[in-house]
Amino acid sequence: MKRCCFLSMDDMAGYVSDDDLAIGPMKSLGWSVETRSWRDRAANWDLFDLAVIRTTWDYQKHPCEFIEFLQGIDESKARLENPLDIVKWNLDKRYLRDIEQSNVRIVPTIWDAEYTAGNFASWLASFETDELIVKPTVSATAQNTFRLKKFDPALIEVFAELPFLVQPFLKTIVDEGEYSLFFFNGELSHTILKAPKPGDFRVQEEHGGLITRIEADAGLRGAAQKAIDAIGQRLLYARVDLVRHIDDEFALMELELIEPALYLRMDESAPERFAMAIDALVK
Repeated sequence: MKRCCFLSMDDMAGYVSDDDLAIGPMKSLGWSVETRSWRDRAANWDLFDLAVIRTTWDYQKHPCEFIEFLQGIDESKARLENPLDIVKWNLDKRYLRDIEQSNVRIVPTIWDAEYTAGNFASWLASFETDELIVKPTVSATAQNTFRLKKFDPALIEVFAELPFLVQPFLKTIVDEGEYSLFFFNGELSHTILKAPKPGDFRVQEEHGGLITRIEADAGLRGAAQKAIDAIGQRLLYARVDLVRHIDDEFALMELELIEPALYLRMDESAPERFAMAIDALVK
């Protein structure tokens, strides 16, 4: 029997995960599956055929330690998915610069700025908006993500040592929501719409976001496929997060290739598709 490890974290309290839905289909395909925290260093990775990064949702607090841990797996007999080079690239949101150079529309972004009152005013003018999103370039689950109409001096300390990006707040996130399209081995599996709870702008379930399964139309599929093609290699899993932008077209919010929630429960066939994608890697 082939052995797989789903990499998680020490404490999942307050988080929503449904990766376990894939374990039954994987067993039917001849796999045994364990779930271990990425901080558990007792594992002998040479005994596993595959290690799949899944709910490691605290890695952004210790990114160097996380990469060092994955390096150990990468040097073992176990296959790491997604691959280490992709993880390193996707770890910092500056990867969006590379994606944009491949003619993929991203949400307009200002990089490598300093958080000052003068800069804040110039950002508002540059984007011709009255509201901004300021967030770290390395983050997860909307940690240290702020929606701001005016300069908040309390954040000077937050962003003094924390590289960040600046984007206009897109009202379509509140009015419509954010779309997530899931690809397994390069093939579209399922699509959801994530909408924030009333009075909020964060779409993550941990912050009360509302999740609905939808069928992606041609515009959504085309925008997502363009982002997938820009990666340049076929991956076990990828989540493309899109928001409606100007001219009724979609802009890329995030390309999640490290540890995206896969929302397997939102499509009854998704767990089996994910299991089959895993099985196809190791024959």
